[in-house]
Amino acid sequence: MRILISAGEASGELYGAKLMEALRFQLSRQTPAPDLEFFGVGGDQMRAAGCDLLVDAREIAEVGIVEVIRHIPLIYRRFREVVREAERRRPDAAVLIDFPDFNLRLARKLHKLGVPVIYYVSPQLWAWKQGRIEQVRKYVRKMLVIFPFEERFYRERGIEAQFVGHPLADLPPPQVAREQFAAEHKLDPAREWIALLPGSRRGEVSRIFPTLLEAAQLLGPEYVYIVPVASTLDAGWVASFLRDSAGPQITFTGDARASLLHARAAAVASGTSTLEAALIGTPFTMVYRVAPLTWSLGRRLVKVDRFAMVNLIAERDVVPELVQGEFTPQRVCAELRRLIPEGEARETMIAGFGEVRRRLQPSSPGGNASERAAQAVLALLGSSG
Repeated sequence: MRILISAGEASGELYGAKLMEALRFQLSRQTPAPDLEFFGVGGDQMRAAGCDLLVDAREIAEVGIVEVIRHIPLIYRRFREVVREAERRRPDAAVLIDFPDFNLRLARKLHKLGVPVIYYVSPQLWAWKQGRIEQVRKYVRKMLVIFPFEERFYRERGIEAQFVGHPLADLPPPQVAREQFAAEHKLDPAREWIALLPGSRRGEVSRIFPTLLEAAQLLGPEYVYIVPVASTLDAGWVASFLRDSAGPQITFTGDARASLLHARAAAVASGTSTLEAALIGTPFTMVYRVAPLTWSLGRRLVKVDRFAMVNLIAERDVVPELVQGEFTPQRVCAELRRLIPEGEARETMIAGFGEVRRRLQPSSPGGNASERAAQAVLALLGSSG
């Protein structure tokens, strides 16, 4: 059995790796167990899980209208490589994970080749670019969604969808003890740590990280500042932002979840890391900034009144949102000062995180999110065979 899998970001490749493991486990229980081969687009975690990577996601992961335009030649070359290999290997199915600018175009090509397409982790079409719904209807056999409200959204539009739960809601807390983490990264475990998460793509890090560094300077040297570097980024490039920074010492780590677990509070770029922070239980403020042209063009198309995924899931404001002009060092510093001490603001936010966790786990049985997704993929393969 051969499956093409395509994920263009750090979060997506984590979900892809977990799905690959779940598929292998479920097929291993068959007698005889069929051979299973994965190839496609992803990163280190998918490679470690056994995916033959045609394209490293770091080459093509960009965000925003302006940023994508600059990278079109490279992205298009990599896209054609994936399509050519799909024509050659003829996969039994394709699992496309989020990353819609690339994956929806890939879905169209795969549909023409007669490859059944499962979309795992929906693009945020309910928020903007709803014109893409027709592409989903034409080229995607089934949507496997990770937010509860998405299932109804697609079904109301005549698209088969299944809420499988969110993979992050199934993960246990990181097992590394604070003292061990401190020793590994030469941190003082007795001081309070503040986590700064500027994103997983070069464009967003370029726009977000300098402001977070300024916020750390305002917050002061009494805290320890830790910055997890996403697997889709070059650590040396991220560290280069410190050359012009006069702020307090920054320590880089490679583990976002452990960093969040042991941080007193955090400032987190909009995206999957906001859910990681909420599910781990670390109070944070969401921050985000895109290129001015992207903002001016895209803001009119946005159909939701909130940006933070935590707030969208809870259907109310659980965490503060500092977006575009409101994302300033002063505002970040003020929000962190509000969340660091014990008190009502901190307790209310943590209670809201509990509500988010409950909503992300389906009431129906069937294992965890990755296992449910694997079952859905195999069911579709059975109906296609």
